[in-house]
Amino acid sequence: MTELVLVRHGESTANRDNTYTGWSDVPLTAAGIAQAHDAGQRLRATGIQFGAVHTSVLQRAIVTANIMLDEIDQLWLPEYKTWRLNERHYGALRGQNKDATRQEYGKQQVQQWRRSFYTVPPLLSPDELDHDRRYTKYGAAVEPRGESLKMAYDRIMPYWIDQIAPRLLDGHNQLVVAHGSTLRALIKYLEQISDTGIDGVEVANGVPICYHLDQQLNVIGKDEY
Repeated sequence: MTELVLVRHGESTANRDNTYTGWSDVPLTAAGIAQAHDAGQRLRATGIQFGAVHTSVLQRAIVTANIMLDEIDQLWLPEYKTWRLNERHYGALRGQNKDATRQEYGKQQVQQWRRSFYTVPPLLSPDELDHDRRYTKYGAAVEPRGESLKMAYDRIMPYWIDQIAPRLLDGHNQLVVAHGSTLRALIKYLEQISDTGIDGVEVANGVPICYHLDQQLNVIGKDEY
């Protein structure tokens, strides 16, 4: 049996301010830093030893991962950072207050944008793309103008297949510290949740979710710490 632990980053300034973030790079709040320490301490109590940690290229996930690794005394682990684990891109909604968008577009429309598997948010115009240098080596097509959860799922799965699953199959426990939507995508795959059923799945900040996997990586148990 191998263990896969998924953790959403601690509270960010965008979480605190109730704004859409996506690929925008925002820091943790003091509360988020405390959540990361607490998550690491709870994970340390389990005694799980990891073979590697995987995170996005966004600081709220990276800082959370590093705090947790310090708490579990495994800072020496290989740490793999990938754009494929970035939060879902919220397109033209980024930076907007979620309550304000509910007032402007209606609760039902916002719920579709936030939780539906297929609905794409309003897109950025091409000239609004950041062209951030952390993505330039992958080509211009990597930076989306907006994504549905399905689109995020499709970019995450190659990383699962190439980088995470092989290590689990080799018997090495893996830690993934990422974002609400991208972890929902992984949870959908692991738990075989339907396209409509994923709408109701929430992932809290700083709560380790541990999947116990058999030799074929089927889920045989799940715990939250």
